[in-house]
Amino acid sequence: MRSAELVHTYRPRGTAVQVMEAREDEVLVCGPAGTGKSRVCLEKLHLVALLNPGMRGLIVRKTSVSLGSTTLVTWREQVIKEALATGTVHFYGGSPQEAASYRYDNGSVIVVGGMDKATKIMSSEYDLVFADEATELTLNDWEAITSRLRHGRLSFQQLLAACNPDAPTHWLKQRCDKGLTRLINSRHEDNPVYYNSDGTLTERGRDYIGKLDRLTGVRHARLRLGLWAAAEGMVYDQFQEAVHVVDPFSIPEHWPRYLSVDFGFTNPFVAQWWAEDEDGRLYLYREIYRTRRTVDQHARDILDQVTTPDGRWLEPRPAAVVCDHDAEGRAVLERELGVETTPAHKSVLDGIQAVQARLRVAEDGKPRLFFVRGALVERDPELEGARRPTCTVEEIPGYIWSRSRDGREKDQPVKDDDHGMDAMRYMVAHRDLAEQREVIAVAGFNW
Repeated sequence: MRSAELVHTYRPRGTAVQVMEAREDEVLVCGPAGTGKSRVCLEKLHLVALLNPGMRGLIVRKTSVSLGSTTLVTWREQVIKEALATGTVHFYGGSPQEAASYRYDNGSVIVVGGMDKATKIMSSEYDLVFADEATELTLNDWEAITSRLRHGRLSFQQLLAACNPDAPTHWLKQRCDKGLTRLINSRHEDNPVYYNSDGTLTERGRDYIGKLDRLTGVRHARLRLGLWAAAEGMVYDQFQEAVHVVDPFSIPEHWPRYLSVDFGFTNPFVAQWWAEDEDGRLYLYREIYRTRRTVDQHARDILDQVTTPDGRWLEPRPAAVVCDHDAEGRAVLERELGVETTPAHKSVLDGIQAVQARLRVAEDGKPRLFFVRGALVERDPELEGARRPTCTVEEIPGYIWSRSRDGREKDQPVKDDDHGMDAMRYMVAHRDLAEQREVIAVAGFNW
């Protein structure tokens, strides 16, 4: 640092020391939530840039938006804060030809960007790359990044990544199991924010670890225990992120649009925007998933996404607004949005079966249900702080069948963190079970 007045201090301990010392081509730092994984990786990147003039680094996530709201906050506020204040590092906002970056006065550069806008960041060469939330990446993303590690200013070239555990079948875990990537398992005890050096919890640690201890099922296994685990009795075990989650794309104007809604206040209110392609595939392309707001507030949020201030629609109006059977909530939505709503098909089991059918890969090699990455309009800080799902996709791993006292599965899911699941089921049932309802009605049966 150029100034003696501002000193940056970071003392790695435990597995964080291993991260700092690792020299393998590919290193994955994996562990429960809150172990300091991202922090140590960013500290290593900063230290290497300071000690090796002219080196080139990259901080990357799957999407640019997620990078700016998470990883780069830690980078600016905890890692390079003093360097920015002294002028040792300054931010360059980028240009049509060049990606945004942090430039050091010794000639080192740390580029920042997302793989959703990979053209600029993949046009350069690097010495050290940090990929945060690496389970969001595809194998193609990973291999594309490794191909750019050839700048040659360091004695080693490295792709350093961090993540919470996912399913044990995830390609990244399998890559580590094959010995292609070194796996370093981080621990809560290595984070001085939550644990003292003698192994006792700090005050913040007691609060944070207490929240993690209250998690259940697969979220507890992954975020508290750090296990690569799949939920036992997972309802939608056909779901694979690499198959069903797709990058954002320009949705053709002629594709029909739908809105499905599950009401909530203490529990999340969920509004999902769906588009349907020519082959009947459904794409969840936008989502509101928030607590502590009234229906009229959510209605305004919905309109903010689809209309101009003078009320002009920016995209096709929904062909249907399918809602939970809350009469008051539906009435407010109809009044505020100026559209009619349709009561959802509420039978759970056949709705689940319809979703399962869409998740299966069809003969053309594609499923009939997709989730667009980055669909969430805004993250709910209360849900995020409680380590609860913050969007529909995050609900899927923990959506499991309930069990009887003797351990047998019941034909009904556990009613816990299932609000996006309900809204998704309403949408699929509206499209796939409508014809069945009409046949039953004609036959004289009550639906």
